[in-house]
Amino acid sequence: MSRPRSQAEYLARLVPPSVAGLNRRSLLAGAAGAGALLGTGLLAGCGSDSDSGAGSKTVSVGSNASDPTPKDVLAKLASGFQSKSGVTVNINTVDHNTFQENINNYLQGKPDDVFTWFAGYRMRFFAAKGLAGDVSDVWGKLSGFSDAFKKASTGDDGKQYFVPASYYPWAVFYRKSVWQQRGYQVPKTLDEFNRLGAQMKKDGLNPIAFADKDGWPAMGTFDILNLRINGYQFHVDLMAGKEAWTSDKVKKVFDTWAGLLPLHQPDALGRTWQEAAQSLQQKKSGMYLLGLFVAQQFNENEQDDIDFFTFPEIDSTIGAKALDAPIDGYMMARKPKSEANAKKLLEYIGGVDAANVMVKGDPGTLVANSGGDTSGYTALKKKAAELVGSATEIAQFLDRDTRPDFASTVMIPALQQFIKDPKDISGLLTSIENQKKSIFTS
Repeated sequence: MSRPRSQAEYLARLVPPSVAGLNRRSLLAGAAGAGALLGTGLLAGCGSDSDSGAGSKTVSVGSNASDPTPKDVLAKLASGFQSKSGVTVNINTVDHNTFQENINNYLQGKPDDVFTWFAGYRMRFFAAKGLAGDVSDVWGKLSGFSDAFKKASTGDDGKQYFVPASYYPWAVFYRKSVWQQRGYQVPKTLDEFNRLGAQMKKDGLNPIAFADKDGWPAMGTFDILNLRINGYQFHVDLMAGKEAWTSDKVKKVFDTWAGLLPLHQPDALGRTWQEAAQSLQQKKSGMYLLGLFVAQQFNENEQDDIDFFTFPEIDSTIGAKALDAPIDGYMMARKPKSEANAKKLLEYIGGVDAANVMVKGDPGTLVANSGGDTSGYTALKKKAAELVGSATEIAQFLDRDTRPDFASTVMIPALQQFIKDPKDISGLLTSIENQKKSIFTS
């Protein structure tokens, strides 16, 4: 599991194929030359036509797992599958930026047999466009997945197009040693959270590590504030274009956020999430609202020093049980060169053996298959699994719960503008609402 490493890659992760009128500088000026990138073979499927046929002993995987930890996990999964099946896995690893930036062209060209992707709206979008293969028969052979995971893997037509591998909750992370030294206590309300942040500032810490150079992290802050202030149903309805961004409810979210901004690490638009995480790791920041993958930025001997709490309650009638917990996994191309091997691989990835590989390999993820041996989970991962298990509602993250073009072309610049200058909230929300109407009615 890994989040994108740059704004360009994040943008590209979102934008769906064949969206009429999509601009975003003509999709980053043609995705900064998407055709050129494809022409160089950087994101062309690594399988060849000669791999096809019933007797094929290869299968290709298009992977965005370019960060060291998830890349190593996928390599181990490939090795385990090869040992079990005799089928060679050719992994076409491309950095997140290039993979996400060119996913549309990639899927419409000659993609790999299997590719890494995400549950939720974006999975359903590609399935609805006919750019993904039906893997319902694979699901018929899988066990260990809850109904929620199956639902998250199901397209609008009721068929499955996705095999979950891992998931991770968003929460407020901190270093136990720093909090013990300072005598900090976990806040239960927004007032307590603000008082804690003010004390951290007096103690010379950045109260809240923060970064939004990548374009997506600030969405997590918006999500949690909206979930806490307005509740889950309003949040998902807003994401679906059914509620007005100009409503007093949304304005309250941004007003609350504006009050918290002085506690955030300054100059966020010039900082990556890794750099913000490192400020927490280096004990320069007191807290960080991010996904469990923040653990990837800590040394092995520091893993036991990481802890978290769910963002505190704001409205007692709504509580603090809803959270973001995105699901990562794999999909099959619409016309894989080796469909039989692609489905064999997906069946393996969805099985217990693969879950055990992921448990051991990545401290920043939780395995989706409940049959995995989680006895080796760190205390952090056990607590994260318990958090997700106790949640009353689970969102997939803003970019996965709404239209990809709305998330990329509207929400990224809007949130970055807010972070840069939070004074004109009404004007900002009017702009978002006008663009939303245009996009959701197209």
